[in-house]
Amino acid sequence: MAIYDHPCRTLGGEPFNLHALRGQVLLVVNVASRCGFTPQLRSLERLYSGYRDQGFVVLGFPCDQFGHQAPEEGEAFAEACARFNLSFPLLEKVNVNGRHAHPLFVELRNAAPGLLGTRALKWNFTKFLVGRDGRVIKRYAPSSKPNLLSRDIERALEVPPASL
Repeated sequence: MAIYDHPCRTLGGEPFNLHALRGQVLLVVNVASRCGFTPQLRSLERLYSGYRDQGFVVLGFPCDQFGHQAPEEGEAFAEACARFNLSFPLLEKVNVNGRHAHPLFVELRNAAPGLLGTRALKWNFTKFLVGRDGRVIKRYAPSSKPNLLSRDIERALEVPPASL
């Protein structure tokens, strides 16, 4: 299954068309509103604002599997993060690990295992850089500061989209 084939929904419960993002570089992140890493939302927004015109999209998926740090449901999550003035898409709350993990995160985890080959995500703000061809380029630890991903994003943006 291609990364774009996984059904996703917005925070409001509406279908979100991943197919519309074919040919773009994606940064898929499991986000939280009450985590020590939550200030990374500001840096993620800066990345999105700085590169979106070149075909870059950040996708934030709230996840409450780590210390109950994303307790809000639906639009309440966006309200909890309003201070960051986010313009990148925030999607449905998902599980990223376990039996009920969202299929997109299962695919991302399998394509880019973590340290020592672990597949499970260890915490909020694990990041996956996906190339224009829909393949995972790299997985970043929660502690990886988004502003330090610029070089990898720029390299991925240099690759022209494959004929779709």
